[in-house]
Amino acid sequence: MSKITGRLLLIGLPLLIIGGFIVLFIILGATQPRPQREIPVPRPAAVFVAEAVQNPVQLTVATQGEVSPVTEIGLTSQVAGRITYVNPNFTQGGFFEQGDVLVQVEDEDYRLAVIRAEALVTQRRQALIREEAEAALAAEEWRAIGDGDASALTLREPQLADARAQLAGAEASLREARLSLSRTRITAPFNGRVREKLADLGQYVTPGARIGEIFSTDTAQVRLPFTDADLGRAGIPVAFSAADYESAPVITLGANLGGAWREWQGRIVRTDSAIDPQTRTLYAIAEVEDPYGEAAEAAGAPLAMGLFVEARVPGRDLSSAITLPRSTLRGADQVLVARPDGTLSVRTVEVIDSTPERLVIAGGVEPGEYVVTSPLRGAADGMRIRALDSDGEPLFPDGEPVAAPSEADATPSTDDAGNASVASAG
Repeated sequence: MSKITGRLLLIGLPLLIIGGFIVLFIILGATQPRPQREIPVPRPAAVFVAEAVQNPVQLTVATQGEVSPVTEIGLTSQVAGRITYVNPNFTQGGFFEQGDVLVQVEDEDYRLAVIRAEALVTQRRQALIREEAEAALAAEEWRAIGDGDASALTLREPQLADARAQLAGAEASLREARLSLSRTRITAPFNGRVREKLADLGQYVTPGARIGEIFSTDTAQVRLPFTDADLGRAGIPVAFSAADYESAPVITLGANLGGAWREWQGRIVRTDSAIDPQTRTLYAIAEVEDPYGEAAEAAGAPLAMGLFVEARVPGRDLSSAITLPRSTLRGADQVLVARPDGTLSVRTVEVIDSTPERLVIAGGVEPGEYVVTSPLRGAADGMRIRALDSDGEPLFPDGEPVAAPSEADATPSTDDAGNASVASAG
């Protein structure tokens, strides 16, 4: 029996010990206090705001277009001949003044034609003088020996009319010869620049041959597209034409040129006769006088042809309107208003005017309200926010909700009894 008892004790005692430890761990686990989980409080989003201001506003219209000359022509030869002279300024990009001889065609043949025409006029004039004398003599003889009315042939009236016609024809030939001679000199009809040179010294040209392309530098123009809303803001009639340049509306044209921003002053002188069927816009024509002279001195650079410019057109004056920073606009017509109780209000507004810096609206926001200017993802009506001014200070401290603990606070801690607890981060 002793051997059996010893074996039972040897096997059962470890089992009893293990079972006791298991029971002990179960009791300790059941009696140990559980950590209390805190309900997370949403952390309000911090946003910057700007105050809605009500004041008089002048609307502006932003548009753009390409600079082009008002006057541009192609030079062609009206006579045939070899080019014997080319003005040194008649080269691509060259400047010239009104009356300058740009190209000279060989004129010897045309001078000879003038001499022959002059000689013919002299002959015809002498023939007319003789015929007038003979007609006078015939009339005198008829009065002396004739009876009744003399016939026209007797008085040599047909011969006299033919002599006069011969003289008129000769004089016309002389004028034609002189005109052809003058056309051997191609002169500049205005102050301008050469866009393209198509003929040179020694080249033979025929009537109608193209010699070059030139444009006037007296005035530049820009065609500016206006939508129907732009016309309303600018206050420009559809069929607009200024009485003169000085009374036309002033606009500002700007572009980056030569590594700097340049601005030129121009005036809208008229609108196109019809709306563009492709873009459904109406083009207004702005002009700038002396773009290579006075206007260039004021801007620090000439208003070069072909330059793409941005235009700011002053519009109608509003006695009272709400203005906001441009960054407050969300989508096409929404803004976010910060309420004093620390919540967000999504408003729909009527946009009157919009520039890269300013937004002009009518309705939807009251003067003195604060509108969110910083980006805010997932914005919704009633959302908790912290409104900050430009210095980062809270605007509504009384209405600001209590902030949830930070992530640094969401770590296990131990109370006086040695029990662990965890606070959940918001």
